[in-house]
Amino acid sequence: MATVLVVDDAKFMRVTLTKMLENGNHTVVGEAENGRKAIELYRELKPDIVTMDITMPEMTGIDALKGIMAASPEARIIICSAIGQQRMVVSAIEAGAKDFIVKPFDEKRVLESINRVLSF
Repeated sequence: MATVLVVDDAKFMRVTLTKMLENGNHTVVGEAENGRKAIELYRELKPDIVTMDITMPEMTGIDALKGIMAASPEARIIICSAIGQQRMVVSAIEAGAKDFIVKPFDEKRVLESINRVLSF
């Protein structure tokens, strides 16, 4: 079981991911709609895992990922991408993301990713 910070600019996506995570017995401790808020909440909540959308207003998921990793190299972040964002996923992995999941989300794949990243 993990504490998770869900970061996505779309409320629908945050709600969808939260339901999937709760079905897997994980606890969503916070939600952020942009990268800037994600960094603030990460510092405040210290979740086990962050699910991070790539494309968001104000600050992208990649910039937020870099900000969190710079302050907390042990952070475990899973990037959420749409199909066709492979170059950005590669950038995210190079910047320290531990895994990625593709939208639309498949509950089994989301929970497998969370459990795999927890074992790191």
